Amino acid sequence: MPTLTKPSPVTETPPADAASARAHFAEAFRFETDCWDVNYSLTNGLADFVLLDVRSPELYAQGHVPGALSVPHRKIVEGYMAQWPQETVFVVYCAGPHCNGAHRAAVRLAGLGRPVKLMLGGLTGWLDEGLPLARGEAPGA
Repeated sequence: MPTLTKPSPVTETPPADAASARAHFAEAFRFETDCWDVNYSLTNGLADFVLLDVRSPELYAQGHVPGALSVPHRKIVEGYMAQWPQETVFVVYCAGPHCNGAHRAAVRLAGLGRPVKLMLGGLTGWLDEGLPLARGEAPGA
């Protein structure tokens, strides 16, 4: 093994101490969930949240998470969201890690005082987990 004369790009900024790292990663659970937890909750009758696909209705129709509602992020305004009680927890997703639509939706929901979490990986993560898609237009579309 060669002798290192300088730190790698990974360690040139030293990692956080264990207590700080634990606090940081534990805090992330307040903002994020993952595809497996969403699927488990939906398929076992434990969905205490509303799942929003915030992509376009056309992309939703091509394939979406079963049980997700189509609410493009631009439709997340106070009047539209009034159909759900203020304390409703929303989980948002878009195409995947390369898309910022879910973040835009989360900002809008939080701006309306709504509790929100981001589903990590979006539709790409869902497919990576081997989970099924539903197809077709959103009800009322």
